[in-house]
Amino acid sequence: MVKPLQPERSRPLTLRRPSYSRPVHPRRHTGVRIVVAGDKGTGKSCLIRTAASNKFRNKIDSVLPPQRLPIDLFPDIVPIRIIDTSSSVEDSDKVDEELKRANVVLLTYACDRPETLQNLTTLWLPRLRRLKVNVPVILVGCKLDLRDEDQHVDLEPVMSPIMQQFHEIETYIECSASRHIQVLEVFFFAHKAALYPTMLLYDHESQTLTPRCKRALKRIFVLSDRDRDGALSDDELDDFQVKCFNVPFRRCELLGVKKVVQKNLSDGVNEKGLTLKGFLFLHTLFIEKGPIETTWAVLRKFGYNDDLKLANDPIPHLKRAHDQSVELTNEAIDFLKTIFNEFDGDHDGMLQPCELEELFSTAPESPWIENPYKDAVERNAFGGLSLDAFLSEWALMTLLNPNFSVENLIYTGYPRDPSSAIRVTRRRHVDRKKQHSERNVLQCFVFGPMQAGKSALLNSFIGRQYSEAYNPTDEDHYAVNVVDIFRENKKYLVLREISEAGVKKLLANKESLASCDAAVFVHDRSDESSWKASCELLSKIVGHGEETGFEVPCLIVAAKEDQDSFTMAIQEATVVSQDMGVEAPMPTSVKLEDFNSIFCRIVTAAEHPHLSIPETEAGKTRKQFRRLIDQSLMFVSVGLGVAMAVRFGAAKKNGAARKNVSG
Repeated sequence: MVKPLQPERSRPLTLRRPSYSRPVHPRRHTGVRIVVAGDKGTGKSCLIRTAASNKFRNKIDSVLPPQRLPIDLFPDIVPIRIIDTSSSVEDSDKVDEELKRANVVLLTYACDRPETLQNLTTLWLPRLRRLKVNVPVILVGCKLDLRDEDQHVDLEPVMSPIMQQFHEIETYIECSASRHIQVLEVFFFAHKAALYPTMLLYDHESQTLTPRCKRALKRIFVLSDRDRDGALSDDELDDFQVKCFNVPFRRCELLGVKKVVQKNLSDGVNEKGLTLKGFLFLHTLFIEKGPIETTWAVLRKFGYNDDLKLANDPIPHLKRAHDQSVELTNEAIDFLKTIFNEFDGDHDGMLQPCELEELFSTAPESPWIENPYKDAVERNAFGGLSLDAFLSEWALMTLLNPNFSVENLIYTGYPRDPSSAIRVTRRRHVDRKKQHSERNVLQCFVFGPMQAGKSALLNSFIGRQYSEAYNPTDEDHYAVNVVDIFRENKKYLVLREISEAGVKKLLANKESLASCDAAVFVHDRSDESSWKASCELLSKIVGHGEETGFEVPCLIVAAKEDQDSFTMAIQEATVVSQDMGVEAPMPTSVKLEDFNSIFCRIVTAAEHPHLSIPETEAGKTRKQFRRLIDQSLMFVSVGLGVAMAVRFGAAKKNGAARKNVSG
C-alpha cells in the first residue's frame, strides 16, 4: 500500500553517519510547515487530529486550528506544524496563501472515491503550479479501511504516470486514521521530504542530477581536490569524510566505495583516485537508493542552503552612504585575470561561450545570462569575451550588486577573505572638495527623448554595429567598457540608459542621482522637438540635484550630425550650455563613427566632479540667498566677538582697579 520515499534496496556502499555526528538541520529554529489540502470529505482533518493526539475522532471541526507534533517524534529534532485547509470555494484565497507558505504539501484523496484521486491531477496539482508553489508534494490516500477488501489495488501502475507528469511529487502513501494504519508514516515522509527534498537534487524524468546540484557537487569536489590533479586521493577522500561526518573511512570501506564506482563507471576511478564523474555517480546512488540525507549533509557542510546557493552572505552588511559605490580591489582583479588565462584553453585571448560556461560551472548558474548583464558588453562573432569585456562585466556586477559579485567570486574559487575582494569608494561630496575622484568604475546616466540616439550611443560604446532598426527602450539598460584616458589611467565606464518614461520614477527617489558620476543629455540635432524635450530633461535633472544636494557633472550630446541640422536648436543648445555653465554641446554621428572623444570627456568630467556642474536660475538664486545668510551670520558672529572682547577688556580693567584699591 505504500511506496517508500526512498525504496529499500541492497545498498552496496554508504558513508558512515554515526548518531552523535548528526548535523543540526537549518530548519531547527524555523521548523517544517506541512499544509494538507484536497477535496471535501477526503479525511484531511481526521488524519491531522489522529497524528497529533494519537486518537481517532469521527466528529471533529470542519477545519482544525494549526497542530504541532512532538519535536522529538522524528530523528532530526525539528518542530513540525500541520495546517488544515478548507475545501469551500469561498475560502479559496485563504487556501492559496497557506499553500504558498508551505514547506511541503500533502494532497489527500479518499481510497473509496476514485474521482478524488483524479481531481488531484486535474485540479490540485495544476493549482500548485499556477501558484508557483515549488515544494515537495506527497499524495495521501485516506480512508483505506473503507476500500472493498476484496478489491486488490496495485498503486504502482496508477501512480507512475502521475509522478512522471508531476515531478514535484516525492512519494505516495495510503493510510487509515480510524485504524491507525500508517498515519505517522505519512508525516514522517512529509518531514523527510521537507528537510531532504529530492526534486532539488534529482530529475526523475532524465534520471540524472539536476544542473544546480551537479554544479554544487562539482565545486565541493574542486575544493576537496587540494592538489588540483582532477581526482580525490585516499587521503583527500578521508579528509572529506571527516569534514562532513566527523569520522574517517575504514580501509575496507574506502576500497568498497571505489570498487562500486569502478564496476559501474570505468572512468569513475583512475590511478590518482576518485574522479569527478565518480564523485557525481556516488551521489546519484545515494539519491536513487538512499540515504538522500548523505548528499544533503555534504551540501550543507559546504555552506549550501535549500536553494543550492551559499547560505550565508559572503560579506557583512556594507555600511555606505548613497553617494558611495563599491568596486573590486586589485587582489580580486588579479584573481580574475588569472582565471581568465586559466580557462582560455586555446590561448586566443578570448573566453568562448563553452570556456565561460566551464568557468562558471561551479556556480548555481552563469550570472550573465540575463539582463542587465546579458547585453552589457560586446562579444565577438562566436560569442566570446575579451579580457576587457570580462573584467567590465565584473565591474558592472560589483557596482550593481556587490554581494552577488563576491558570491560568484567564491563560486569560481577566490582563495582569500571575501571582504578583501571589494572596497567602498570615497563619498562624492568629498571628491568635489578635493576636486578629483579616485574611482575606477564610473557610472554615467544617459538621458534623452525617444529616437534621440541614446541606444546608438551605448551600442557604439561597446563596438556594436549601427542598425537602422528602431527598438524603443522600455526599461533601463547598461553598456560597460574600458576607457583609456592616458597610458596609466584606465577606467571602467558604465553607461546607464534611462528611458523617457523612467525619468519620472527616477525623480521620485530623493537619492536617485547619488549613484551618478556624470549625466549625458542626448538630442537629435536635426529635430527641434528633440532638443526641447532634452532641454526639459536637463532642467529637471539639474533642479533635482540642486534640491537634494546630489549635483552631477552634465554634458550635452548633439547626435545625428550626419543629418541636416536644425540651426535654431544648435544656437539654443549653445546658449543653454553657456547659461548653465557647462561645456558646449558635443556633435556626434554614430554612422560616421565620430564618438570616441565623447567617452573620454565623460570620464574626465566624472573624474573632476567640481567642474561641469550646471546651475538653474532657481539654483543660482538659492546660492545667492545662502551666501547672504552666511555673510549675515559672519557679521553677527564678528559683532558678537567684538562685543565679547570689549566686555572682557572692561571686566579686566575693573578687576585691576579693585585690586589697586584693596592694595
